[in-house]
Amino acid sequence: MVLVLLLIAAAVVRLYCLACKPFWFDETFSVELARIDWKSFFRLLWWREANMSLYYALLRIWLHLGNSEFFIRSLSVVFAVATLPALYWLAKSLYGRKVALIATALFALNDFDVRYSQEARSYALFLLLATLSSGFLIRFLRDPTPRYRSAYIVFSILSVYAHFYALLLLLSHWLVLRYAGVPAADEIGPRIWADLKRAWITIALVVAPLIVFVAKTGSGPIRWIQRPGLLDIFNFCFYFSGGIPFLSAAACLLALYSVRQHLWTRNHEYLHWRAQFLAVWLLFPILLTLVLSIFKPVFYPRYMIFCLPPLLILVAVGLASLGQKWLQAATVCVLLILSARTIPFVYSHDFEDERDGAGIATNFILDHAESGDGILFHIPQIRVPYQFFSSLRAGHSVGSNDFGPEILYPRHGERLQYLDFKSKLSPDYLHAAVAGHPRIWVVLMYNGPKLPDPNAVLLKHDLPESYPHLQHWEFPKVEVLLYSK
Repeated sequence: MVLVLLLIAAAVVRLYCLACKPFWFDETFSVELARIDWKSFFRLLWWREANMSLYYALLRIWLHLGNSEFFIRSLSVVFAVATLPALYWLAKSLYGRKVALIATALFALNDFDVRYSQEARSYALFLLLATLSSGFLIRFLRDPTPRYRSAYIVFSILSVYAHFYALLLLLSHWLVLRYAGVPAADEIGPRIWADLKRAWITIALVVAPLIVFVAKTGSGPIRWIQRPGLLDIFNFCFYFSGGIPFLSAAACLLALYSVRQHLWTRNHEYLHWRAQFLAVWLLFPILLTLVLSIFKPVFYPRYMIFCLPPLLILVAVGLASLGQKWLQAATVCVLLILSARTIPFVYSHDFEDERDGAGIATNFILDHAESGDGILFHIPQIRVPYQFFSSLRAGHSVGSNDFGPEILYPRHGERLQYLDFKSKLSPDYLHAAVAGHPRIWVVLMYNGPKLPDPNAVLLKHDLPESYPHLQHWEFPKVEVLLYSK
């Protein structure tokens, strides 16, 4: 009964105000990639967008049922709510029912998860699959049967296809088993280790295309990540812990205190091993990415969402270890209240930078467009949010060029396709595209003043030759220019 109430609470908290914040660039990209034709879909995945490919595929199916902003984001809510019983199952397998209930209660009101379960991206799915992968690993270690090993393989593979950083989860699994040992009797430990090796080989073979993709594209897809500073790390700890970083840290330390003598030693006792397992899962991916970020920024808060289950379970273990039941109940209630107090902030704000104003800019253009207008985007990807918000305005699910100004660049057909993302803008192409149009709209997005995009420089240099009159408007991270004769 308590678990059902927590499920309802988790669903209500995540569905409430689900469409309050406007869609931003990444969300519109998710939708438009899911809407694109199958040939372009697979080519675009292989070219640059293989990360989160599982989510994109599931979103393609979801969009057949509805296309409102609320409905699109609700897919992530489904994954987030499904994570609650998965977390309960994992925590119960490790520490029992009391710890499981406390952990799931903390999860239901954790604002870090609420934030990313209200977004049309893969993070909620990633968290669900990471929890299931770890859960089936624990089940296999306790009951080494083929079905649990197969389930571990399947959900581990799916988690990698949901997000590349799941490889850090699997590395954490290997690390704790390699150095902390297999929590099994001596006579079956070697057999379990051999089975796990075969499982990891199978996972590696199935996810090999993604590994090849990473080797092919390098760090290009994440080159926008900034090196984290001390304030960034503190903010991550604050929101990741549900707004209670110091109390969460104290509870984690309390949970680990009883096994402190065995925490850094190889020990086959499950009582000690489970704490090592959670500590490695929680700390290793975060610390590794922070260290690597000294040389090449790879740490990004939302990518660490798969480390949330071990944090919540360790906090729950610490709270459950308090001596008196009344003290346990009172402390849990206080932590839930403190965690829930920041949820209203999540409904209207982000943990990272300000959202872009692509939706406002698109509606402004559509409100002021005239017959014969054309529109150009300084880089191909910027057509994506315009396409998305135009489709909402036009009332159809698949964006085309029959609404608003005629799209002149990038364009290889009536609808968005793979070739549009590889378009190159040249002076000859520009002059041919704008010919015959009395007014030209130009959309610049994420065009930093320190290093302006070459296409933006080309547009601002060449268009005034034929269109001497310029009007300029600014929106968050978006510039709109209107050139006319």
